[in-house]
Amino acid sequence: MSQGSNFVDYVKICCRSGHGGAGSAHLHRDKLTAKGGPDGGDGGRGGHVIVKGNAQLWTLLHLKYRKHVIAGDGEGGRLSLQTGKTGQDEILEVPLGTIAKNAETGEVLFEITQDGETRILTPGGRGGLGNWHFKSATQQTPRFAQPGEPGLEDWNILELKLLADVGLVGFPNAGKSTLLSVVSAAKPEIADYAFTTLVPNLGIVAYRNGRSFVMADIPGIIEGASKGKGLGFRFLRHIERNSVLLFMIPSDTSRSVKEEYRILLHELQEYNPELVHKPRVLAITKTDLLDEELQEEIRKELPGDLPAVFISSVAQKGIDQLKDLLWTEINR
Repeated sequence: MSQGSNFVDYVKICCRSGHGGAGSAHLHRDKLTAKGGPDGGDGGRGGHVIVKGNAQLWTLLHLKYRKHVIAGDGEGGRLSLQTGKTGQDEILEVPLGTIAKNAETGEVLFEITQDGETRILTPGGRGGLGNWHFKSATQQTPRFAQPGEPGLEDWNILELKLLADVGLVGFPNAGKSTLLSVVSAAKPEIADYAFTTLVPNLGIVAYRNGRSFVMADIPGIIEGASKGKGLGFRFLRHIERNSVLLFMIPSDTSRSVKEEYRILLHELQEYNPELVHKPRVLAITKTDLLDEELQEEIRKELPGDLPAVFISSVAQKGIDQLKDLLWTEINR
């Protein structure tokens, strides 16, 4: 299975909720009663299409090939005031951080952020009222009842935005996947060419005293990502959820560190100005080959307002210092 084929962060589904059952127009009859009053029960409501949060899921892959979701119809009302059975609900389990939108209007309906949280995506039709509801002083034996409401059919979009504490921001090949593989048990694909990471990878980073935080390696930014170039928007939306952004710039960059940082920041700002207000940490990567003198040179041109650390994932250099810095920022 190639990387990416098992990570799905967007699905479009046609949802059809169940029709409500019709109310019953039955009149009471038994051995002793030849002409009894109305005793028709109400129809059952149609099944809902429901979205439910599941903390064990991290992708929408299981919904990728489910184009139609159809809930059950409610049953009709019965005699002796018995209500018909409710239609079978259809429950779609989704990872936390999933947003539901109406496909036609683009309107955001809701967002699932808690494990076990349930929201109705497409409500079922109400059941019709039985004839006993329509009994009155002037009309003692109504021979009619309400039909059930029809169900709804609509196209909806489920879109996943990753919930992580730290999002890695950098150009392709900045060493993001390597860092994630060193600090967590995640096994991202790593190679020495741009765009090895085509999908976000999540890793749980163990910290001191049994604590931990979640880090997301997201496909590299390229200039113009905010206009949809490269992997553009599809990846930028995952950064919106991270509480701290870790900017990663390799020490062997062809531009200056300051210039590279400026471009990364500009892309984020163009996409969503709010991202610029998130806490930021800067990591200069691939520093195993730097001597003290070169480090000093680079340090002089670092942006002044930013906590920065020199790391080498391969040589395990500066990793603990980086974790401390990130932990401080996450809990600030």
